[in-house]
Amino acid sequence: MFGAGLGLWCAVLAGEAGAPPQPTPTAVSEAEDPGQQAGALLTRLMPTPLLLVGEQHDAPEHQALQRELVKQLAARRQLSALVLEMSEAGTHTTDLPSQASETQVREALRWSGDQGGWPWSTYAPVVMAAVRAGVPVLGGNLPRADMRAAMGNESLDRLLPNEALERQRVAIREGHCDLLPTPQIAPMTRIQIARDQTMARTAAAAIRPGQTVLLVAGNGHVQRDLGVPVHLPPDLAHRVVVALARPAADAQEAAGQTLPGADVVWRSPPRAPRDYCADMKRSMGR
Repeated sequence: MFGAGLGLWCAVLAGEAGAPPQPTPTAVSEAEDPGQQAGALLTRLMPTPLLLVGEQHDAPEHQALQRELVKQLAARRQLSALVLEMSEAGTHTTDLPSQASETQVREALRWSGDQGGWPWSTYAPVVMAAVRAGVPVLGGNLPRADMRAAMGNESLDRLLPNEALERQRVAIREGHCDLLPTPQIAPMTRIQIARDQTMARTAAAAIRPGQTVLLVAGNGHVQRDLGVPVHLPPDLAHRVVVALARPAADAQEAAGQTLPGADVVWRSPPRAPRDYCADMKRSMGR
């Protein structure tokens, strides 16, 4: 154990993918920089062919951790690809040289503007660390052109167990601040499922013997019981990190016991509260 203080906490859940995890809280000191923290996580989680790392999109500590994971895995020659929720499937940097400019990389990934709330300035250090190391960056998300078809594809409903499907619908409703008309909840949930399915396919296709694919996405996408892992081949081993920038809701959550969909719960200092629903209402003119 490291020293106390504000600290960053990892609740490391023992066991392989698919096995019932048991919480083993482990403290990571605030004195450690992102490189030390990434090294500690890799020590606990490697080897694995696929490492899924969740994030809160507005927590810069999370992107700093991702950058260090990329750098350290690449330095070990263990990183086969970086897969991103933030770009559409079919985009990639495979044909670019390691010294490609940021403009070239953005064009290859079709990353423009805030890219759906993902500013390039936030993710450029993560992406460019992979490019400079000669590691391909792959867009993993459902292409926008395919969203309308996904909304009407009722077969997507059957990809989750009934209980998980209902939880996903609740998450969609709450994530849209109860502003979605009821008839839109099922179609929007299908988009979420299709996104997870697309990321799973992209990651699985990038697997190479003896190396690791690193997938970066929002926390909701990496949960083992709801997200990308549901759609992976059953024999594809994987590890899941959920990164949180909010205080634990209770003692159980602080010990990791209420997040069974992850192997590691990595806590960064809590961010100042933000009223996302107020932001959404303003954007909708309400």
